[in-house]
Amino acid sequence: MPPQPSPSSPSPPDLPESGPRPGAGTHLPLVVFVWLWVGAPLAYGLYELVRKATQLFTG
Repeated sequence: MPPQPSPSSPSPPDLPESGPRPGAGTHLPLVVFVWLWVGAPLAYGLYELVRKATQLFTG
């Protein structure tokens, strides 16, 4: 038999109905810009790392 919650325990908060939040898609251009701002140099650095490691181990 599962334990019964005690009367002194707090009840869970009322959750809003599921679904998209108002204004949820307004930050999409900013998110894309930030991913490119970070991702482009990261991709270039990984490319250079692989290129130089290949040179190092193959001669």
